[in-house]
Amino acid sequence: MQFVMPGTLLVLLVILFSNALRVLREYERGVVFRLGRYVSTRGPGLIILVPFIERMVRVSLRTIAMDVEPQDVITKDNVSVRVNAVLYFRVMEPERSIIDVENFLFATSQLAQTTLRSVVGQAELDELLAERDRLNVRMQTILDEATDPWGIKVSTVEIKDVDLPVEMKRAMAKQAEAERERRAKVIHAAGEFQAAQKLSEAAAIIEEHPTALQLRYLQALTEIAAENNSTTIFPLPVDLLTPFLQPKKASD
Repeated sequence: MQFVMPGTLLVLLVILFSNALRVLREYERGVVFRLGRYVSTRGPGLIILVPFIERMVRVSLRTIAMDVEPQDVITKDNVSVRVNAVLYFRVMEPERSIIDVENFLFATSQLAQTTLRSVVGQAELDELLAERDRLNVRMQTILDEATDPWGIKVSTVEIKDVDLPVEMKRAMAKQAEAERERRAKVIHAAGEFQAAQKLSEAAAIIEEHPTALQLRYLQALTEIAAENNSTTIFPLPVDLLTPFLQPKKASD
């Protein structure tokens, strides 16, 4: 009869004991299967498994940031763009993420790519550039509903870059330049209109009070005299002398 050496037995016990123990971090959970059948979700902390009978799959509960690969999309107004995004999600039910889907990371990535193409394809270019937040919310809602059976919660979807063809960039630059010129002309016309209104009001005041014109004329002479000029030539309106001539005519 052959006996097992104590050293060999000790090694076997150590191997069995090491296979039976698992340590899960605070953000990890262990989905335990016994002979292929789901038993429970355990953790965090020290987990004891039955050697060769039970098997555990680790699942992280931390938020995962996943880059959605750039997608070539044709928008609703037939503009070809290249769009990429970033997806933030986390596992809420570890057992469902393992049992209900083969690889939840790969499945979520593929679903995000198709959703990105679908949502961008239903939007026009101006909407894609100006209303990106609304498209982000729409994608987040679609992905969250689709991944809910997998025990996954999609918190945020953000469109990162929108690459346009060179011809479209040139056309948009010309459009922006034309828009700036239009605004400049409108502002200039509005300024001219306001200036004309003020001049019209000033003319009405001067018509009612002719003395105001004389005061304005004297003010202009004062401003001219302030300059360092050796000789100053200015016209003298006859109306300015009228108040001095009227008493003389009256005396005659």
